[in-house]
Amino acid sequence: MTRVIGVLLILGLAAAGVIWWIGAEAQPVTVDEIGDENQTVPRGQLPLFAAKGDAARLYAFAAANADTLRWMPCTCGCARSGHSSNRSCYVKAETDGLVTFTSHAAT
Repeated sequence: MTRVIGVLLILGLAAAGVIWWIGAEAQPVTVDEIGDENQTVPRGQLPLFAAKGDAARLYAFAAANADTLRWMPCTCGCARSGHSSNRSCYVKAETDGLVTFTSHAAT
């Protein structure tokens, strides 16, 4: 019986940790003036619209490799929307420990 309680306690703590990690300071998804979704999350996390599959890998690369993407021009015509490089299609803004992602690259 104590073993079962111990396993349940560990599972409960693990679930609480996952819930905290996913939700820690993450802002709700919003839509900007050009129709892209945006979400601000703690550095190291990904937005809800890019949390799985290839999108997750691409957004993680964009977040971790700013110097690589900053010199690459965007070819989708979004310079009219203020994008200065390919990275702008993934990352809208960064502050102390937080990253605001845009869904522009995912749509």
